Amino acid sequence: MRFVFAAVIAAVFSLSGLAAPNRITGPLDTRQMQAVPGNTHRLASAPFDRGVADAALPMNYVVMLTKPSAAQQTDLDQLLRDRQNPSSPNFHAWLSPEQFADRFGLSLSDQSKIVSWLTREGLAVHAPARGRNWIAFSGTARQISSTFHTSIHRYEVNGEMHFANASDPSVPAAMAGLVGGFTGLHDFRPKSQARLIGAPDFTSGKSHYLAPGDFSTIYDVAPLAQAGYDGTGQSIAVVGESDILATDISSFRSDFGLPASAPRQILFGADPGFTGAELESNLDLEWTGAVAPKATIYYVFATNAFNAIIYAVAENVAPVLSVSYAVCENDSSPILRSVAQQANAQGITIVAAAGDAGGAGCDFQGDLPTATHGSAVQFPANLPEVTGMGGTMFNEGSGAYWGTSNSATGASAVSYIPEVVWNES
Repeated sequence: MRFVFAAVIAAVFSLSGLAAPNRITGPLDTRQMQAVPGNTHRLASAPFDRGVADAALPMNYVVMLTKPSAAQQTDLDQLLRDRQNPSSPNFHAWLSPEQFADRFGLSLSDQSKIVSWLTREGLAVHAPARGRNWIAFSGTARQISSTFHTSIHRYEVNGEMHFANASDPSVPAAMAGLVGGFTGLHDFRPKSQARLIGAPDFTSGKSHYLAPGDFSTIYDVAPLAQAGYDGTGQSIAVVGESDILATDISSFRSDFGLPASAPRQILFGADPGFTGAELESNLDLEWTGAVAPKATIYYVFATNAFNAIIYAVAENVAPVLSVSYAVCENDSSPILRSVAQQANAQGITIVAAAGDAGGAGCDFQGDLPTATHGSAVQFPANLPEVTGMGGTMFNEGSGAYWGTSNSATGASAVSYIPEVVWNES
């Protein structure tokens, strides 16, 4: 009876996904290495190569993402369908990161083996993900190069210096089937989708510049707020790759009569400091608060916005995740889709800016008069698990934003400005 009972318990655990299977069956032998294909950046190429990077170059919080087994992926795909099917008993039955780990992540044994291997190689391993689907570590270029059998070079692209691995990284053959990709082996980071168009414009006199009240009127958000949908009891995570001044956000909220509420800041990895991306972060935080003034807003930031996304999902920070950073879809790692799938399994809605380049997502905006790099869009807005929001602009002409009044009759009339797709390609 004892053996029958044990067999039943084992079957229940297997069916419910409560125990991830062990997939590393042999030793992690560094004499038997296997490349992880598709992990060399497109711009890490000979025309831009400026030689081997300084061996002491710090490479902080490199993230190695693992991938589910074929059986786990099939199970995950079905789960995501069930979560969106009102007829399914699993409709909107969201997972915690720990539940995701036990069903779709590495086994504790496999995770421990990988951590031990990285440590033996001299790398500083940081806390693995709660979902057991990535491990972050830091080291120098020499250590990274030695561990993953790839040289780290310097590259000059459009007047900017970068570092990147010159070839696909390799891992011990026994774990090659578990590794999907990396972030942090190069610093071709995602770009902010904000574009400066000259001197800042402000609401003044009869000029038509946007304030929170204007946005509510134009996009018909005001009725939602009047009905009580103002963010009360909700939380939103905004990702970035720069420090911010909380006083900037507070001043914006004060100037426009929004309730006082400072964003709660969460740093993952090394502090990026104040970078050119601060403008994007300010815009995102200010306008998220303008649309949902009573929501709790978290600012999750890192040196790489994609690392901030990975961490926000791993920690289940908020049910809504706002992303305004992107790369050409050809430069993204396919394994990052698994992060979006984890987010959906946990009930997180990811909203991403699709950018202003239309179908020319791999061209530098304004670099050439016509698109030259073929049809492509921006990642992560291209993912099925992400809600991509395209840019639009007002085609003013002689129209008015809100309405006009007839001084003779006192009657009011409303005329609308056409809104057109914003496509800079």
